[in-house]
Amino acid sequence: MLSVDGHDKAIIGVVHCFGRQPVLAYSVKLICETLVERDGMSVDESYEFFEFNIIGSYNGEGMPVFLYEDYENFL
Repeated sequence: MLSVDGHDKAIIGVVHCFGRQPVLAYSVKLICETLVERDGMSVDESYEFFEFNIIGSYNGEGMPVFLYEDYENFL
């Protein structure tokens, strides 16, 4: 399983679906909180960084999935 370097605390589980290997599941909120606390980003900067540099980098088979817990704000 592929992982996101520096964000082990944001792992919330493993996702498995038919015909696909299991992958790690991350909390977008926890990743962004880490970016704010550890790297000194603003909240807006952390979400922009996440979208471009983490979810925007396709790393092939086994890439993690990312859960937006506040999906109402995502829509």
